[in-house]
Amino acid sequence: MKASPIKTALTIAALALATTGTAHAAGCLKGAVVGGVAGHYAGHHAVVGAVGGCVVGHHLAKKHAEEQAAERRQAVAQTQ
Repeated sequence: MKASPIKTALTIAALALATTGTAHAAGCLKGAVVGGVAGHYAGHHAVVGAVGGCVVGHHLAKKHAEEQAAERRQAVAQTQ
């Protein structure tokens, strides 16, 4: 019996969440789900897609957090 793409994605997301600490999980879960589904449809490579999605999602979340911190620092500097 073939596993459904949703079940595969949820399994991968659960594994990604279980293997990463909460401090480093920003963006990983969402990226793993999206990457897992994309990998599944791109030749049944859901695990590879989930890992890649986790890496990309974490990178984008970190970049977004750095941009927000820079904006906050700029706003504080302007008010002083």
